[in-house]
Amino acid sequence: MGITDPARGGGEAQPPKAARKKWLAALGWVAGWVWALFGIGGGLYLMVTGGPLPLTNGWFILFSGISACPLAATFARKFFGLKLRGWVRFAAAVSFVIAGRIALLIGHRVPWLSR
Repeated sequence: MGITDPARGGGEAQPPKAARKKWLAALGWVAGWVWALFGIGGGLYLMVTGGPLPLTNGWFILFSGISACPLAATFARKFFGLKLRGWVRFAAAVSFVIAGRIALLIGHRVPWLSR
């Protein structure tokens, strides 16, 4: 299926685009897990040490970590038939972080957002 590589005795080698795509997919998978572990761990730590309220106390980073997690994408595909691409998970994770920052900025003005 790939291009033959005469330097290796005619064995099969991946085309450059396919190899780059595979490399980027692996890098995205690792980045997703790093973000997930950081986000979920940090969010849970904030909630354990500061309590679950106000809503700005770890919830947004927790949901950011869950949305970036490759395991969540696997569950979505297996149980709901949704294929969540990497850029969609990344956009959702960044959106949760931005929403958390906005909530911190306006939190003192909204009674249910901060106590």
